[in-house]
Amino acid sequence: MRHLLSFFFLISLAAGPAFSDSVVPREGWQVISTAKAYQALVDDLKASIKAEKMLLVTQASASAGAKGRGLTIPGNRVMGVYRNDYAIRMLEASVAAGIEAPIRFYVTENSDGTAMLSWKTPSYVFAPYMEEGGKPLEELAAELDGVFQTIADNAVASR
Repeated sequence: MRHLLSFFFLISLAAGPAFSDSVVPREGWQVISTAKAYQALVDDLKASIKAEKMLLVTQASASAGAKGRGLTIPGNRVMGVYRNDYAIRMLEASVAAGIEAPIRFYVTENSDGTAMLSWKTPSYVFAPYMEEGGKPLEELAAELDGVFQTIADNAVASR
């Protein structure tokens, strides 16, 4: 039996990595399916971030890293977005909440070539710090919810 389990494990490795096709909605997340191609959504998200006078302060992409290793996996990019005036207000309310900045968008590629845009809402991200941060953090999070929704709406809009 042990040899049979080892055989199936090796077969699963030989089949290559398995990826789910999309991000599913979950508590605290916004998930938007689009008809846009992955790179188009990445580019439109960058433009929308800039148009809302926010800053793209971090980026990470496992698919770009894999490509550098000669591998191809579905496109994905995590994009951290914030701005210093929001950071100062956040820290005035709760230093501990600083670990959550920048707040991230996640662009993922589906098997049909379309892309999805996902993010945790700022209110959800900052929820663990609300007792400490009080009304100022609650107001900041609500304001950022609107900013992030506007960025997303503009990024996914058809041109």
